[in-house]
Amino acid sequence: MQPDLILVGVVGKPHGVRGLVRVHSYAADAATLEDYAVLQDAQGRKWSLRWCGADSVAELKDADGKPLADRTAAQALVNTRLYVPRSCLPEPEEEEFYHADLIGMEAFEKGLSLGRVLMVHDYGAGASLELGDGSLVPFTKACVPEVRLDERTITIVRPDEVSGEEGRGVGKRQAGAPA
Repeated sequence: MQPDLILVGVVGKPHGVRGLVRVHSYAADAATLEDYAVLQDAQGRKWSLRWCGADSVAELKDADGKPLADRTAAQALVNTRLYVPRSCLPEPEEEEFYHADLIGMEAFEKGLSLGRVLMVHDYGAGASLELGDGSLVPFTKACVPEVRLDERTITIVRPDEVSGEEGRGVGKRQAGAPA
């Protein structure tokens, strides 16, 4: 798989007997998955997607434009991850970042390396960064005041509850899914 691919969706369970599938979109607007000329899976297979009404039901077509034949073909694709090249995505707004851009950045606190960002977690209450030293840091302006994409580094300032220091303000940052 190419390193510049960004995860935009995952194929879920089949819907009906005619080859339709449910697709979980990671895009801010699920409709944009239909706009990408080509989606790619981890094996390099090319797909296109057309939404078929509500409930995240979609028709997937292969590179030749053939839809999935039946429920059995749809079942074979369950949990298939769908990607697009990073170059197809719009540039994020100021103070917004794609998860893929943050992963692998080196984190520093007071000049000392805490390791690289291993994962970005977002369970609905805001994003947090899992670092190589095993720590989990809220992805807020207060805890991550500086993100230098060009240098692939971030600055960490531990929250009061962890560091024991007081008087820091809180500001939100967004680590978002592709648009």
